[in-house]
Amino acid sequence: MVSAPDQILVVNAGSATLKAGLYAASDQAALAEWQSEWAPHEDDAPEAALRALLDTVAPSRLIAVGHRVVHGGTRFTEPVVIDAEIRAALGELTPLAPLHNGPALALIDAAARLLPGAPQVAVFDTAFHATLPPHAYTYALPYTWYEEWGIRRFGFHGISHASCSRRAAELLGRPLAELKIVTCHLGSGCSLAAVAGGESIATTMGYTPLDGIVMATRPGALDPGVLTSVLAHRHVTPEALESILYQQSGLKGLAGGSGDMRDVLARRASGDERAALAFDVYVARLREGIAAMAAALGGIAALAFTGGVGQHAHEVRAAACAGFGWIGLELDAEANRDAVSDSVISRAGSRVAVLVVRAREAEAIARETARVLGLAPKSE
Repeated sequence: MVSAPDQILVVNAGSATLKAGLYAASDQAALAEWQSEWAPHEDDAPEAALRALLDTVAPSRLIAVGHRVVHGGTRFTEPVVIDAEIRAALGELTPLAPLHNGPALALIDAAARLLPGAPQVAVFDTAFHATLPPHAYTYALPYTWYEEWGIRRFGFHGISHASCSRRAAELLGRPLAELKIVTCHLGSGCSLAAVAGGESIATTMGYTPLDGIVMATRPGALDPGVLTSVLAHRHVTPEALESILYQQSGLKGLAGGSGDMRDVLARRASGDERAALAFDVYVARLREGIAAMAAALGGIAALAFTGGVGQHAHEVRAAACAGFGWIGLELDAEANRDAVSDSVISRAGSRVAVLVVRAREAEAIARETARVLGLAPKSE
């Protein structure tokens, strides 16, 4: 059983994976980490998962719980202590990120029942993108949609993009304030961000986590006419269409199977044509996204890959970088193939540094939880 003086439990409720970690409250040092596949929308899954976690720790030592909450809307641009009023407000945002906010709220409710004395803090994926300028977050739709309904680009994976850009600057030995970095969070969900001087100025995801580049089960950017046509002529209900877009598209829709990149790569290597097509579509959209982010920055000093695919799929990194030799990006093939995390994989003379960065979302959530509760100063 893990035991230490003041601990923070961090819970990251993904759409298919539940990640959790235990951190020292004083300095946010990692004490333990867990990860498991789960079905968050099953009625008893959140409480059962939390009970299983608590069986491995000393609950009396827990002084706080930090949660990753994907969508904070326009209201939540900083971490916040969760009370009844905040919980209700978060519930109103669930339709904007149903695969993520719903499970996070279910875990928040379960923690309130199982750990009634521990304060809970919500740390938002959208918050890092609060610095987007109006031209980056405004859609070319009737302006009243923005004024009355709040339809705008929010961006997601902000916790990951923020920590990835900071770590990339450290690895390069350069001040973050001087760098233009394109960060690539590639996991089950995928998004890119243009980070200038430590601030997000553009990103690929939009109003919901459906937009942008191809993902495991989500399509990324689509012609809206596809959706209106399907609804009007193909006898698909809005509810069924939402399920298809969130759970049956992306790599899964193209290649079949689970949508896991590892499966796609294995099948591609064996000659599976649909897996090869899925890979090619994924890489094409990834390259387009990287180029768009670099254009938003007006140049690029570094390209950083993080997330499960970003860290472990050297084939994806190589294929993505192959399209950027014209800007002076030179990948070191051996370094790329052997990289695991926190390393530079570009050649010494490359004008654009390429890095692999370990995902640090849980650590960032622990830091922000400690800061909000006055347990420790905000630091990297």
